[in-house]
Amino acid sequence: MNRIQQKLQENKKLLSIYFTAGYPELNDTVNIIQSLQDNGVEMIEIGLPFSDPLADGPTIQESSTQALHNGMTTQLLFEQIKDIRKTIHIPLVIMGYFNPMMQYGVEAFCAKCAEIGIDGLIIPDLPVDVYAEQYKSTFEKYNLSNIFLITPQTSDERIRFIDSVSDAFIYMVSSAAVTGSTSGFGDIQQDYFKRINNLNLKNPQIVGFGINNKTTFDQATTFAKGAIIGSAFIKNLTENGVQGIPQFVKNVLG
Repeated sequence: MNRIQQKLQENKKLLSIYFTAGYPELNDTVNIIQSLQDNGVEMIEIGLPFSDPLADGPTIQESSTQALHNGMTTQLLFEQIKDIRKTIHIPLVIMGYFNPMMQYGVEAFCAKCAEIGIDGLIIPDLPVDVYAEQYKSTFEKYNLSNIFLITPQTSDERIRFIDSVSDAFIYMVSSAAVTGSTSGFGDIQQDYFKRINNLNLKNPQIVGFGINNKTTFDQATTFAKGAIIGSAFIKNLTENGVQGIPQFVKNVLG
């Protein structure tokens, strides 16, 4: 059982934060992770910057572009966090696109993640069918959970297939838009949250896209195990730097 699976068993709603490695400054990565844990965040998604982030809105795209400009690479990220488990005990997930992982070598990438203490991966452009056929055994070999995204347009049949090959949580995208483009949840989203809840899946769901404060966090977690904040956190980093993290997290958790 990895740290994600252990965390999901706790009787609480989980706040997960996404940030782009190497942003705002190249060497901010470890300080951001430490501050997030110190201020009560339950899980962290470390974004591996990529030149063509299809699922991301302008805020995350700009942070990715800046991180690449700063000099962030896959190898450098691994070097920055090689000792992270000396001080960090919460689950860490790398979110990135498949191309850099293939360039590194999928098995080599998974082995390095396991060595450092990464618990899971989110790869938006790796189809679940391809994962199940070609890569699932490799992920399991290194005790890495692969986390898949679903949207309101994902069919029940496909959701059940995703559920069958998953072993942590399902990333429930609140809308079909890119990140950072929604504000609050209306009846359509709430009905979608209820529909997924009623499927009684074996894996819990964590909601992403559109969460930016305590109100939206509470709405998102009414029917789900937790919520992920990305764009709103990166905007806060842009405006307030690493020192603004404690107040940001307090505004979400209350």
